[in-house]
Amino acid sequence: MPKSKILSVLLFLSGCCLSISLIAQSPGIVTFPANNKTKVNPDSRLSLTFQSAPLLHNTGEIRIYDASNDELVDKLDLSIPPGPKNTRTPSPYDSFVYSSVPDKVYTVSDPDTNATHEYQLNYIYSNSEVDSYHFYPVLINGHTATIHLHNNKLRYNKTYYVQIDPDVFTVDGAPFNGFKGKKAWRFSTKKSPPQISSPWLIVSADGTGDFNTVQGALDFIPDKNMDRKTIFVKNGWYEEIVYFRNKENITLLGEDREETIICYANNGVFNNRPISPDPKLPQKYHNRRAVMAMSHARGIQLLNFTLRSLGEKPAQAEALLVEGDEFVVSHVNIEGSGDALQASGKIYIEDSKIQGFGDNVLGYGAVYFQHCDFVSTYGPHMWIRNPKENHGNVCVNCTFRTIGDVETTIARTNDNKGAGFPYCEAVLLNCSMEGIKPEGWSVKGKGITNIHYWEYNSRNLEDGTAVDVSERDPISRQLSMEHDSVLIHNYLNPAFVLDGWEPDVLPFILKQPSPVSAPKGEQVRFAVAFSSEDVRYQWFRNGKPLAGENSSELILDKVKKRNAGTYVVQVQGEFGFVVSDKVVLKIKR
Repeated sequence: MPKSKILSVLLFLSGCCLSISLIAQSPGIVTFPANNKTKVNPDSRLSLTFQSAPLLHNTGEIRIYDASNDELVDKLDLSIPPGPKNTRTPSPYDSFVYSSVPDKVYTVSDPDTNATHEYQLNYIYSNSEVDSYHFYPVLINGHTATIHLHNNKLRYNKTYYVQIDPDVFTVDGAPFNGFKGKKAWRFSTKKSPPQISSPWLIVSADGTGDFNTVQGALDFIPDKNMDRKTIFVKNGWYEEIVYFRNKENITLLGEDREETIICYANNGVFNNRPISPDPKLPQKYHNRRAVMAMSHARGIQLLNFTLRSLGEKPAQAEALLVEGDEFVVSHVNIEGSGDALQASGKIYIEDSKIQGFGDNVLGYGAVYFQHCDFVSTYGPHMWIRNPKENHGNVCVNCTFRTIGDVETTIARTNDNKGAGFPYCEAVLLNCSMEGIKPEGWSVKGKGITNIHYWEYNSRNLEDGTAVDVSERDPISRQLSMEHDSVLIHNYLNPAFVLDGWEPDVLPFILKQPSPVSAPKGEQVRFAVAFSSEDVRYQWFRNGKPLAGENSSELILDKVKKRNAGTYVVQVQGEFGFVVSDKVVLKIKR
């Protein structure tokens, strides 16, 4: 037999042996990234999808090695607990017992302050102690186990292999064979990062973008960035704690408000912090318990996605914590428990939902809310703490409501850890409400004669009639156009509330049109949703404008073969123009 054929046979047999080896180690398991996958983003999560739901154990290790020199790059030791067990600890971690720490459920009033207790640590934003967070190394959703490596361990232009001990999982009571050796599961990262000068970065959990995680994209942008950069986050479930500071001029834009979800089971017990009445203090520990937090930042815009603090039971766990200046939040669901938003600095929020268990808005800053939906499942909507030097919370054309039969108050004034808030301010103009107690406000504490609890034209959410304010707390004030017209017009102006800053929110596409495949003769509809109403639309097919198609919808009746093609819509206004994603219409035979 010729040598070339012998070599081919040997290679074929070698490949067969390798395939058999892989099947023996991991039958029926789909890995992400796939084995021998190339061009992987270094911030990628690893995942295993089983044929049925896997069971995680608190034993064994997950290791990743540099294939060029067999150097251990990262290790997850499952025998180390993720963090102090609390009322919101997710399964299966809520049932694990660890020999290194007491089997105890901690609370906000009884946190784990024992420094000898060892927990999982991940460094987010920097490697300093202040940026260390407890985290869950493996999270299971259905049949998929997602492995969260420590941040920034992988590098560009590298090949890695993964090893997983057999005792990490079981599946249907059967042993898990694990991943052994250097070839069972390996992948290579991209040769290089995106251009640092690029104004547009894409995050996609499936690996098709520039980054797989939101934090990965934020870490890539230098501190004090001068030119605005937009991070476009594609639809997906991003289970991660996000934190940064000293960043400027960044827009975080989600593909779809309801389908782009950044979330985590973080809270004030899992990541405890020293008590600090003012988050501007140098300790900087105030960021620890939120899903997304940013401090000492400027010019950040958060647009069109959901922030969610995971967990069914109440806890001190903001979905969003901001400290800085000139922040914009638009079309964002901020879902926390019991707090939702902590805001210090100058912040403008529009067309967003703020939902939590109570004290849903905390903070020391000036915040202007417009067309926002405040939702409480139990306690006061706001606990405002602004000093004399700046305004507090101003709500214009907003709604306040509760879920269930509970009634609550708009805001409370209670002292906190010895600190009072004699100048706290909440001004409601043209707001609608339901589930608010007749007194409207919870007034307690010392030195509160200077507070501004003011309302103008409050309406019942159900029928639009005027709210009965006859039993409002006497410290509050009802404004009237007859006596307070100048005051009302001042507070209707964001620049008055935000110390001269005039927010500039560039319009954006809220929902892209979707591709369609339809048989001949059917009606086809394309639609786009935009964040501004004062705009003009123009639809295109295959690059050519469609005459008369100038609305947010394009309806094609009784489609024919000639209607097939690529469609886009251009949205134009004073800001310039924005073009939608390209979508394809296919006509079935």
